[in-house]
Amino acid sequence: MLTLTPGATTLAMLETLWRQGLPARLDPATSGPVAAAAAQVRAAAEGGAAIYGVNTGFGKLASVKIAPEDTATLQRNLILSHACGVGEALDIPTTRLMMVLKLLSLGRGASGVQPQTVALIEAMLARGVIPLVPVQGSVGASGDLAPLAHMTAVMIGEGEAMLAGETVPGARALARAGLAPVTLGPKEGLALINGTQFSTALALTGLFDGWRLARESLVIAALSTDAIMGSTAPLRAEIHALRGHRGQIEVAQAMRALLEDSEIRESHREDDTRVQDPYCIRCAPQVLGAAIDLLRFAATTLETEANAVTDNPLVTPAGIISGGNFHAEPVAFAADIIALALAETGAIAQRRVALMVDPALSFDLPPFLTPDPGLNSGLMIAEVTSAALMSENKHLANPCSTDSTPTSANQEDHVSMAAHGARRLARMTGNLATILGIEALCAAQGVEFRAPHITSPQLQKALAAIRAASPALIADRYLAPDIRAAADLTRQGRLAQATTLEMTL
Repeated sequence: MLTLTPGATTLAMLETLWRQGLPARLDPATSGPVAAAAAQVRAAAEGGAAIYGVNTGFGKLASVKIAPEDTATLQRNLILSHACGVGEALDIPTTRLMMVLKLLSLGRGASGVQPQTVALIEAMLARGVIPLVPVQGSVGASGDLAPLAHMTAVMIGEGEAMLAGETVPGARALARAGLAPVTLGPKEGLALINGTQFSTALALTGLFDGWRLARESLVIAALSTDAIMGSTAPLRAEIHALRGHRGQIEVAQAMRALLEDSEIRESHREDDTRVQDPYCIRCAPQVLGAAIDLLRFAATTLETEANAVTDNPLVTPAGIISGGNFHAEPVAFAADIIALALAETGAIAQRRVALMVDPALSFDLPPFLTPDPGLNSGLMIAEVTSAALMSENKHLANPCSTDSTPTSANQEDHVSMAAHGARRLARMTGNLATILGIEALCAAQGVEFRAPHITSPQLQKALAAIRAASPALIADRYLAPDIRAAADLTRQGRLAQATTLEMTL
């Protein structure tokens, strides 16, 4: 059980929660501010002034005043009418992360929910009651209304939930877990569905996997450099210091360390007729470093958003104020930035694959990295697969944040499209994991063709991890399992773990 402090929860904690499926609860110190805000909302609901979302309709219907006796019905109707999501269900780990993010937002004490509502989310996480949330239907303002309505529907005994691997009606799931649905008080329904937690959860998972793959790409790029007998001169520190970008400097430093004491490198330091390597080798620090800088920029935005209050209106000491924190533009921009980093990391990796399989460019490696070309095709079509995935990621990297459309009778006339901007990232990281896995297979073949010279001690550890998943390709065989195994290696971060690579988000 992790105890979270709203406003101060780190990305590392969120990644641990997501990957390990741990239950979470808020710091008990949050109960006072949460209860105080709820009391402030109750008092406002009993007063005569019209306050949006407390005693009025929603969106274009905000001018309709709601009687105090209809407050509970208003909030229940909001959830039922907004649960309009379609498509496949969000995976369980990401749904749990979304629920954790909603806890962090409510725990700031500016949303006006009852303490028992917060406690129910904590209990659902602890007992494995995970709402079934369709992934399509949000435009990223006014918050992720449809996905979060499906989450909240289970809390009021409606909708569907996953429990012990089974899909069951929400009320039954709660009962089986020994929980009871809540009756929503004034503003509570709006507080629960107005927010960016669906989009932010998806963007965070893209960031977490993207960062892991960025680290893998450094190790594999270094191995590819040795496979084609590339020069380490472009990695020299003075080159990168003169430009000054943090990511570029760190990538060059990491690759120098990974390639240190490589016999392959030393074997061609003198009398090498080549003057310069292709850009996919020579400019690896510039490209991968820039991608890492983008991921770090997105990480800063998403850590802030994960701790933010993004519903509307907000409960403050000065009163209940209507604003626009539900607009997910920061998340949409972060998702677009992550997509660019993923696409370019894959693009330069694919060019290294193409380099290694081409005998005209690979510096005496056999065609398609097979010892008996002609009779065998080797890694010929693995390279084609990497090209297909690279191209797919290029298309997916087109920005989503620029694609606004008006909704809700033009009341919500500019939206962020953060939800599907973030949702595509899982597909992109899956593609990138496979591209890098194919590069790892090629680099391993190439390095082994340089015998009797061997690669560096660090890269030998990575090579051993590759060979544990995929034996050397001596003759053609059914390659799909090898590609899957190599992709799993990169997805799990196993190659960076095999080395002493140190680089943190």
